[in-house]
Amino acid sequence: MNRKLASKGSPFFRSNVKLARFLWGSLSNIAFTRLKYLTIKYGFSVASGDLQLLNGAWYVTHAGLLRLSFRRKCAGIKATSVDQLSDAAAKRWVFKATVYKSGSVAFVGYGDADPSNTSPLVRGAEMRVAETRAVNRALRKAYGIGLCSIEELGYLSSTPERVQGKGVDSRHSNGNGSGTRQPRLRDKLCLLIRKYELDPTLVKLYAADFCGTEAVRDASRDLVETFISTLAEKAAKDRAALICKLNSYNQLGEVKS
Repeated sequence: MNRKLASKGSPFFRSNVKLARFLWGSLSNIAFTRLKYLTIKYGFSVASGDLQLLNGAWYVTHAGLLRLSFRRKCAGIKATSVDQLSDAAAKRWVFKATVYKSGSVAFVGYGDADPSNTSPLVRGAEMRVAETRAVNRALRKAYGIGLCSIEELGYLSSTPERVQGKGVDSRHSNGNGSGTRQPRLRDKLCLLIRKYELDPTLVKLYAADFCGTEAVRDASRDLVETFISTLAEKAAKDRAALICKLNSYNQLGEVKS
């Protein structure tokens, strides 16, 4: 993408902003600034479906990453299943993807999918979801894209209206968001665990302790939301300290056993 065409005052950028506001309403200053960066740096197009705005944050789509790799003249993409970690009977799949930028320069990404971390709308297609996630992670590594791909989320097949929760009556929430059209809290938590490479078992122990319940499922939605926000803040600020905190629950578990 020519930087002049994607500059802040260009028709391309103005088109991105106009369509983004049409689809998702007014943009915060942060969302506007981030959209400007993504337009200029990568040439992402809202009209082409390269980006989605969820809960005020931008996510790149699989199609957007593929179009970027084409513009950057990607030399090839190879994806294979990791058979020793996959279980077809349980619909659990792990894939490894390799993106070749030029010559022997390669970037590797892994993706997993099973019924517990995918939307019911893609039930039966877990293998394809795992492959897509692996390719997306490899592409993000290859082109230095920090923002998460939309397919990382368990509700990846939902429409923007569903994800944004338009017209939702929060009184029908079952505690984790699955009774509404909002993203499930479990999906948000899984995303954080993957992003910061945390131990899911220790995170659950930490969550239960934080919420003051025997298990996370017994906690109220408000408490779980607060925990997720706290976990995200701690992980971003000092991941090493968070790991030490989680490890303390591992030691506690050993003592109890």
